[in-house]
Amino acid sequence: MKKLSLFLLPTILLVSYISQAQEEYPTTPPEVSPMPMKPEMTEIWEPRVEVIEPGKEAGDAPSDAIILFDGKDLNNWVSQKDTTRPAPWQIKDGYFEVVPGTGGIQTKMKFGDIQLHLEWSAPDEIQYSGQGRGNSGLFFQNRYELQILDSYNNRTYSNGQAASIYKDHPPLVNAMRSPEEWNSYDVIYTAPRFKENGKLDSPARITVMHNGVVVQNNATINGLTLYIGLHNYPEAHGEDVISLQDHETKVQFRNIWLRKL
Repeated sequence: MKKLSLFLLPTILLVSYISQAQEEYPTTPPEVSPMPMKPEMTEIWEPRVEVIEPGKEAGDAPSDAIILFDGKDLNNWVSQKDTTRPAPWQIKDGYFEVVPGTGGIQTKMKFGDIQLHLEWSAPDEIQYSGQGRGNSGLFFQNRYELQILDSYNNRTYSNGQAASIYKDHPPLVNAMRSPEEWNSYDVIYTAPRFKENGKLDSPARITVMHNGVVVQNNATINGLTLYIGLHNYPEAHGEDVISLQDHETKVQFRNIWLRKL
């Protein structure tokens, strides 16, 4: 019995030591209490938000806008047929009008992400139907078309009517006014992004309000808005011009401005 007791003594001492160590140095860490949140911990003070002067009335340009047409001249535009020549369209009483057969016009400046406001009217005299009636187009980065068409009581393919992303997305609703009235487009456009190897990283996106009604809600633009064929992004590109199409009808434009985003 004495020999057995002597044999067990180291084991008893070891168990006692481990038990004591666990009490002094627990293997499970104690629960940590997070720092109490205070209101100022989620407040952002710098940098300060830039102050601008908004337009006085709906559709008026804010103080930081780039004015593309103010009713006086087309100095910010050039001919698409020959970019060394001024825009050939006709200026009238506070607006300008397509001169059929002269070709499209484009901005002198290039843009990417923008907020844009544009007002347009179909010819007062109704001629033809479908795509032949009051047709033009607003092109972002000279590639992606927001359709301009007299869609007032005028049936055509849905992804080719007014406020469609041409041959891509139909508008959510037809908010067109009569040819005797002016229409407005208010657009938020996000340019496509490309990877270093030229492959598409993220497609262009667009939100459009037609006469104050949302008709494109952060819609994905699936590539070049081609008349024939599937849309795609064949090559990488950066900022580019905004252009307006000559589609052989006397569409009228006024009050065009944008803000870089």
